[in-house]
Amino acid sequence: MENRTELEQLGEFGLIDKLTAETKKYHDSTVKGVGDDAAVIDVGDKYMLVSTDMLLEGIHFNLMYTPLMHLGYKAAIVNFSDIYAMNGDVTQITVSIAVSNRFSVEAIEEIYKGIHKACELYQVDLVGGDTTSSTGGLIISITAIGEVAKNEIVMRDGAKENDLIVVSGDLGGAFMGLQVLEREKEVYEANPKMQPELEGVDYILERQLKPEARKDVIHFLKELGVKPTSMIDVSDGLASELLHLCKASDLGCAIYDEKLPIDQETYNTARDFDLEASMCALNGGEDYELLFSISQNDYEKLKDNKHLTFIGHFTDKGSGTHIIDRGGQAVPITAQGWNHFTDNE
Repeated sequence: MENRTELEQLGEFGLIDKLTAETKKYHDSTVKGVGDDAAVIDVGDKYMLVSTDMLLEGIHFNLMYTPLMHLGYKAAIVNFSDIYAMNGDVTQITVSIAVSNRFSVEAIEEIYKGIHKACELYQVDLVGGDTTSSTGGLIISITAIGEVAKNEIVMRDGAKENDLIVVSGDLGGAFMGLQVLEREKEVYEANPKMQPELEGVDYILERQLKPEARKDVIHFLKELGVKPTSMIDVSDGLASELLHLCKASDLGCAIYDEKLPIDQETYNTARDFDLEASMCALNGGEDYELLFSISQNDYEKLKDNKHLTFIGHFTDKGSGTHIIDRGGQAVPITAQGWNHFTDNE
């Protein structure tokens, strides 16, 4: 009997590695294929960037608490974020959508209102896509196209030993927003007459339902003349993204628990759920902040910026990947964030 390997044994990234291991490159214009936030294609004076993400009902979103307009907006934003993680600008998107007959024309229009709003705010052109029927739930797949000057491209593999590790914004908010929404869903299912308890959690709900991509950070860094040595967006959790950067750059890292940027609302809500806020920041995902490294020579240019936090540094590969807890103990970093092929309930 032929051996059967379960998808959860490999996980999402293990499966990608296995499926693409024998991929051959036939065109010199393909600078970077699988393995970064976006593919990099040489189109002459600049590099073209291409990235695709797919959102599935019941896996990535729950329509019981996700407004359709917000869903459209988020579907666009998560793709924009991948392009910014390459230090580029988004220029176009294509949108493919599969819907069942339980959705009306008006419902689909609501989704597209959100997509159009994201395109308006980020100055991106919607240039095509596809629509088809679905026997199950709603599926949205968006491909983002961007561009970057050849000397400005930033990939995951450029970090050097002793480079400083920086993250924008704050972490864990989207995860805690999801916990609140899931709690209220369960309460409603048990008693539909109960009113949801959403007071005081506006920020983390917005982080989950209507995230933003950090275009501002990319342009701010360019204005200061700072080019990251490596970069990735925080979609699957800080720990997972750190391990990606370490693997790509063949390095280890040390980050500090006390340095993790956590909003007070996130901290308070985590405490209400009897969760460690730092664990939510490390493993929560969907923050869509930018995680990047810089040379120590650029520290002075960024040290006083309130939107950026220095959380650690890269080390030699043999030192491993660690978070230093508040007691000074080095704890190995493990990725416990989102895995598409395991039970994430």
